[in-house]
Amino acid sequence: MTKKADKVDRLAELMQTSESTSGASLWREAMRRLRASKMAIIGAVIIALFVVLAIVGPWIAPFSPSAQTWRGEVFANKGEFVGARSGNWFGLDHLGRDMFSRILVGARQTLMVGVVSMLIGLIVGALVGVLSGAAATLGGRTGQRIDTVVMRFTDIMLSLPSLLLAVSIAAVMGQSLTTVMIAVGVVQIPIFARLLRGSMLVQGSSDYVLAAKALGIRKKRIVLTQILPNSLSPVIVQATLSLATAIIEAAALSYLGLGNPDPAIPEWGVMLAQAERFFDNEPMMAAYPAIGIIITALGFTLLGEAMREALDPKLRG
Repeated sequence: MTKKADKVDRLAELMQTSESTSGASLWREAMRRLRASKMAIIGAVIIALFVVLAIVGPWIAPFSPSAQTWRGEVFANKGEFVGARSGNWFGLDHLGRDMFSRILVGARQTLMVGVVSMLIGLIVGALVGVLSGAAATLGGRTGQRIDTVVMRFTDIMLSLPSLLLAVSIAAVMGQSLTTVMIAVGVVQIPIFARLLRGSMLVQGSSDYVLAAKALGIRKKRIVLTQILPNSLSPVIVQATLSLATAIIEAAALSYLGLGNPDPAIPEWGVMLAQAERFFDNEPMMAAYPAIGIIITALGFTLLGEAMREALDPKLRG
């Protein structure tokens, strides 16, 4: 009996080694494709610049983002805003604050909102997806019932417009930056859950899973060491794409007045909302944060799409 158990363990280890080697080779091939992709390089450069600005922005900003140093000058112009000049590269806002400094400092707030929102959706969605996928793949009739209940609830969330759901959550929880991150993160949960569940169902019918069952390996071990690791590729791609969506949706909530209640703290969505009243006289007040949001979202989208192509099995030569 002991010899038979040892043989099963050896076969299981060999199978896991083979699978991990295959997975590693696929990731190496994906990295090679990414390095050769102009779209991936452009996206990575944009993201790197954005992250660097977000980290060092408060230290390289020439002025305090909340200092109303030129307030008297703005009001003396009687509605004519001070444009870009040597001391103020992006001009001044309606309260006499340096726009360039506020854009630099606001990048950190925007990055934090996007990353935290994505992580909320990724972590909670992955847990739901693993529960549902494992139940549907190896749980028998009871697992099928659990999967049905979880997926019906997920379908209800997906049926609601994402921005409307986020606005509803933010309105109930109250105005704050934390509320924005939670609201945007909750909207991402069903996307990650259904994506991971679907990927696990595909992997669950693979030959190596059937071999693991035949060897008598425990279901929990099959899920955690075989099915789940091989199901993460589309989730990683979606996480990159969700960062772009999270930044845009967080800016939209801030624009609607559901973001940080302190207008002195710069955040690109809040800056857009503040610039709306003065768009006729000074459109660049809105243009600078809008361009920042668009370029940042473009960077994450380009990298995400490049990763999707690199990991697509149909494109592997």
